[in-house]
Amino acid sequence: MGKQNPTSHSFNLPDGTEVTIETGKLATQADGSALVRIGKTMILATAVSAKKAKEGQSFFPLSVDYQEKFASAGRIPGNFFRRETRLSDYEILISRLVDRAIRPLFPDGYMNETQIILTLLSAEKETLPDCYVALAASAALTVSDIPFAGPISEVRVARINGAFVVNPSKSALLEADMDIIVAATMNDVMMVEGEAKECDEKDLVAAIKVAHEAIKVQIDAQLQLAQKVGGIALTQREVVPEVIDEELYQSIKSAVKSGIIDICNAALAKSDRKDRLEKVASALTEKLTADKGEEYLAENSGKIAAYFDKIKKNTIREFVLDTNIRLDGRKLDQVRPIWSEIDYLPSTHGSAIFNRGETQSLTSLTLGTKMDEQMIDKAVELTHDRFILHYNFPGFSVGEVKPQRGPGRREVGHANLAARSLKQVMPQDNPYVIRLVSDILESNGSSSMATVCAGSLALMDGGIKIREHVAGIAMGMIAEGGRLAILSDILGDEDALGDMDFKVTGTSKGICGCQMDIKIDGLPYEQLEKALSQAREGRLHIIAKMNETIQTANDDLKPHAPRLVEIIIDKSFIGAVIGPGGSIIQDLQAKTGTIITIEEKEGKGYVNISSNDKASIDAAVAKIRQISFAPTIGDVFDAEVKEILAFGAVVDFAGKQGLLHISEISHQRVANVEDVLKVGDKIKIKLLDVDKKTGKFKLSAKALIPRPGQQDRD
Repeated sequence: MGKQNPTSHSFNLPDGTEVTIETGKLATQADGSALVRIGKTMILATAVSAKKAKEGQSFFPLSVDYQEKFASAGRIPGNFFRRETRLSDYEILISRLVDRAIRPLFPDGYMNETQIILTLLSAEKETLPDCYVALAASAALTVSDIPFAGPISEVRVARINGAFVVNPSKSALLEADMDIIVAATMNDVMMVEGEAKECDEKDLVAAIKVAHEAIKVQIDAQLQLAQKVGGIALTQREVVPEVIDEELYQSIKSAVKSGIIDICNAALAKSDRKDRLEKVASALTEKLTADKGEEYLAENSGKIAAYFDKIKKNTIREFVLDTNIRLDGRKLDQVRPIWSEIDYLPSTHGSAIFNRGETQSLTSLTLGTKMDEQMIDKAVELTHDRFILHYNFPGFSVGEVKPQRGPGRREVGHANLAARSLKQVMPQDNPYVIRLVSDILESNGSSSMATVCAGSLALMDGGIKIREHVAGIAMGMIAEGGRLAILSDILGDEDALGDMDFKVTGTSKGICGCQMDIKIDGLPYEQLEKALSQAREGRLHIIAKMNETIQTANDDLKPHAPRLVEIIIDKSFIGAVIGPGGSIIQDLQAKTGTIITIEEKEGKGYVNISSNDKASIDAAVAKIRQISFAPTIGDVFDAEVKEILAFGAVVDFAGKQGLLHISEISHQRVANVEDVLKVGDKIKIKLLDVDKKTGKFKLSAKALIPRPGQQDRD
C-alpha cells in the first residue's frame, strides 16, 4: 500500500539543479517503483519481473517502454482517438536509451520476463526528460529485489560556448555544438549516443569523462535511497547459476573446434561460412546421436545448441586475437571493398547505391514543400520536422523470410542515427522538406552506416548543397586476457561476438554522430581513444571512395524535381495575398499550377512557391510581389484611369489602387474631371504621402507637370 509520505533522497546537478528520487508512495505493488522530480517534471518508473522463467525460455525477455502522458503538459493528444496510443518514434528512441544501458547488467542465465515502464506524469518545457529516464528505471530496480548489477544512470553532456554542461535546459541546448547522452555504472561506461558539429575524437572522450563524474553522484544517491528503504532493497532474488555439463561441453568442443578454425582460416563469404558452420553442426548431431542416442539428443538439444554457440564464439575470438586476421580474411583495420553509384533511379529527385562488402543500401531522395513537413505531436509541444529519414530492413536482405510489418525499434534507432548525422552538413538556407529512404537490399553488418553514406551521395546527386560527404563506420572490439583487437567495418558475425559495438559518423573534419554499446567491464579511456582513432582512419578511407563517385553537389536539381522559391513580404500583406477565405491564393495556385504556402515568423511573411515549371513560379512570384509591393513616397508610377468620380479619378498603379484627387490633376483649376480624363487613359503619377492610419495613398499628377511660366523663367 502506498504511503502518503514517501522515502526520498536528493542530490544536485553541477549547475545546482536539485533532483529528488522517491519511492513508496506510487505503484507499490510493482516489484520496484521510483519517482524522479526535477522542478515540475515528474517521471515514474516501475519494474516488475516474473518469479519464474517460462519453460524452455532461451533468451532474456526484457521490455522497456517510455510514454509521455499529454496531461503532463496540459495538452490533449492531436490524433483521431484523442488518447495516448502506440509509442511514437520519439518515445521508442528514449526507450532504447534505457534498454541498451540496463540489459547487459542482468545476470547471465536470468530468463524471467521483466518489464520496465517509464511514464512522464508532469512536464515543463525547459526540462528534457530523456536524460533522466534511466535514472528513474535504475532507481526502481535498485529498490526492488530483481537481480541487477547496478545502479546505473544516464546524463546528457552538451558543449555550449566551449564549456561542457550536464543536463542543460532545452533552450540552452540549441546553442550546443556537441550533444551526447552517456550511461554508466560507478566503474564503467555502458553506452554513448549523440551528435556533434564535427567534433574531435579527444573532445568526445572528454565529454564522456565529464558525464561519468556526474553519473557517479546519481548512483551514490540511489544507493543511499536503498539504504533508507532497507529490507527488500538490500537483497536480491537468488539466481541459480547454470550448471555446466563439463563432460558434454568438452566432447562438443573436441568435435567442432578444429572445424571452426578451418572455417576461420578459409576467409569465406557470409553464405559459404554459414553453410560450413551448418555442416559442422550437422556432423556434431550425427556424432552425438551415434554416441548417446536420439533420446539423449532430444532431451538435451537446447543445451547442445547453447554449448555449440559458446564454443563457436570463443574459438573465433581466440582466432582473431591469435592471428589478427578476421573471419573474411581481412586485417583488423581493413575496410571491405566499396563501390557506389548515383542517379540510379530516374524518377526520384536523387538516388544512390552504396555497397560495402555484402552490405548494400539503395537510398532515394524526395524534395517537398512546407505542406510535407512531418508533424511530431509530443506531450510538451507540437513540432514539425523538415528532414525525414526512413530505414527499411526487409527479410530478403539477409536471405530470410520475414513478414512485412511496420518498422521495429531497431529500424527507428538506425534511422535516427543516420538522420542526426546528415543534418550536421545540411545548408542553412535549404527551403525544401527532405525525405531520404534507405532500403537495405543486402546486409552483413553496418547497414546503418551504409545508410549514412548512401544518404550523403543521394543528397549530392539531388543538388542539395551539403558542405561535404558524411560517412559512417561500425567498429568492434575483442578484449581478453590483456589482449585487444579493434575491428574496423565489422561483419554481422563479429557484432555478436565482440565486447564493444560502436558506430561513428562524420566528415573529414570531425564526428557528426556516434552510438556505442560497451559490453565489458573496465574499458580504459586509452583503448576507447585508440578505437576512435582507428574509426577515423576508416571513415576517411570511405569518404575518399565516395568522392570518386561525386565530390560536390550537382549544380542544379533534377529536371523533374520541384523548384521552390521563397520570398519575404511584410506581414501586413499576408492577408492580401491569402484573400477572403483563401480566395486569392487559391485562384493564384489554380492559374499558375504552383503550390503556395505562407508562414508568419519574426514579424515577416515567408511565402514559399513550388512547381516543376520555372515559368509558373515566375508568374506566381510576379503576382505576389505586385500584391505585396509597398510604394515609397516620392516614387513615380505609370497609372491607368479605372473610374471617374466627381472629386477625382480612381487609378491603378504597380498593382495598387488609389484616388487621384481633382485638385492634384493639374495646376489649373479643373471644374469637371471628365473634361481632362477618361477611363483607360494612361498618365504618370507621383506618390506624395501615405496616411498612417488608413494606408490610403496621396497621389499627384500635377507634381510631375511644370507650373505655367516656369519653363520661360528657367
